[in-house]
Amino acid sequence: MMKESRNDNDKNDTNRSPLEDIVYSEVEPGIITREMIEAAYLEEGYKGEESRLHRIEPVVYDRIASLRLDFKNILRIDHLWMLPNLTKLSLNCNKIETIEHLDMLVNLKELDLSFNYIERIENLEKLVNLEVLSLFSNLIVKIENLDNLEKLVILSIGNNLISSPEGIERFRFLPNLKVLNLEGNPLAQESEFSLSDYIAAILPKLKYYEYVAIGDEQRESARRRFYRELREIETNEEMELQARSQKLREEENAKRLSVSFVEHLNEHQLYESLWNGDEDGRILMMIGEAANDLAEEYGNDIFELTQEIYKLGLEKYDERQREIDKFHQSIEQGHLEIQQMGHKILEDFSKYKDTLFEEAISCHRIIEARLMRGDDAENEEVIKQRDTLDRITTQFDDTVNNVWQQLMSQELQLHEATEETTINFQRKMQEMIAKFVEQAQTHFGQLRDVAVHFSENLNEIVSRFIATKLAMQDIKSIPDPLRICIEDREAIGNLIAGMKDTHTQKIDEREDRLIQRSKEFVENMICELNKDELERNRAKILEINTFLDLVTENLQNLQQEVQDELQNNEN
Repeated sequence: MMKESRNDNDKNDTNRSPLEDIVYSEVEPGIITREMIEAAYLEEGYKGEESRLHRIEPVVYDRIASLRLDFKNILRIDHLWMLPNLTKLSLNCNKIETIEHLDMLVNLKELDLSFNYIERIENLEKLVNLEVLSLFSNLIVKIENLDNLEKLVILSIGNNLISSPEGIERFRFLPNLKVLNLEGNPLAQESEFSLSDYIAAILPKLKYYEYVAIGDEQRESARRRFYRELREIETNEEMELQARSQKLREEENAKRLSVSFVEHLNEHQLYESLWNGDEDGRILMMIGEAANDLAEEYGNDIFELTQEIYKLGLEKYDERQREIDKFHQSIEQGHLEIQQMGHKILEDFSKYKDTLFEEAISCHRIIEARLMRGDDAENEEVIKQRDTLDRITTQFDDTVNNVWQQLMSQELQLHEATEETTINFQRKMQEMIAKFVEQAQTHFGQLRDVAVHFSENLNEIVSRFIATKLAMQDIKSIPDPLRICIEDREAIGNLIAGMKDTHTQKIDEREDRLIQRSKEFVENMICELNKDELERNRAKILEINTFLDLVTENLQNLQQEVQDELQNNEN
């Protein structure tokens, strides 16, 4: 890691590290560009022949694993999405104010943002594979937004503006954190507060603080000193872990129910929804105990049937998931086989290319050496070497064309096989969904029958209730909204019909939602699979063409490279 030190003048400067003095002060701060990335990649520390080969090879962004962009006068981060396989990134000693546009770097393991002007820790949540993070010497005032970096081993946020210990206890959620540096912050300068002891007390898994090992004696003493704080932190941590666990279970269950199309059918949600907005049903239920007993039985019947739909949904989900896993395994196997064949072709081509390039370089050196000595361009040896170069170029073009045909043929074969496999998979999914919907519809039909049966029984109970009250001339005990039934004999039937229509409509709506979402699931999944395959196919074709165009261009540039080499040797 970079040595984390600054002289006393730097530390006392209210503007923090005045990088204008050392980072191209005559250049306006800018944004990371494609050209900057390529230049940094080509400037990597190779030597001799290895350096020459590194520079003539085409820049394949997917293969870049390490990048240094320090001392580049960078103000804003951008274009790093081009490097999806980047594992190490150095952006230290720039003028970066905001951490941004790093979400795509999910493979990143080391990130150096030291010596910048960052005020807030943010936008690092997606970097779940990060192991080393340096935010040393910035303008950060608060420890936050690091909880997700569970693979973090080394963290440095020293020499910032942190004045409160709040947030340090969150490092307990980073199980792999072993090295931490917070020195150089105002918090570390407080005479009545020992930051090193506080950290030793509350972070039991931490091994080094400020790159000094934490001993058992120091840790035990620190735990006694900060006993109250530690106890409070442990209590809060336990509560949070329980809450996290509960939330995770709920989210996983909700997700599973959703993709099974039976969400809100696992308990009494459907029955309760039947009564929402049912004004007719509310009036009818005013007759009291007899209606309540009947409604309870109604609720139990609805629950039993929704349980059948719920269990059916989970069962069919597991069946579909097995089929989906089988499909993906088949696709991955096909990709792997073609990839291995393609690697063999490129490996053979690379060996052939290196041999041919060496022969071409030798010819160019002979030609350029003779011309530099003053030999005529029609010199016999010069002509001979040029004939050899013509032969090499012809052979190389033929070989490149042959490699192109092989790679394109393989890609076409893979693309067609993937399309055919996807079509068969779509048919299988549609059949499985159709069977599931058919079985679910049977249960929904039973739900409607139960709703109708309940309406008929409630009609009988309400009619008997009204008749009994009239016979006893106890009209006052009839609820006001039901008194209309005394004079209008059809009023009870209208209320019953309204309630029945409301309940059956709710059941119909839930059935329609299940059917619609089931069909959309297959359509959306197949659409996404086709889209991904099309994008993969286009990207692969572009990669093949770009690679072969670049190596062809490299052969054409050999003469200029030899001329430059000979000129440098003379100088």
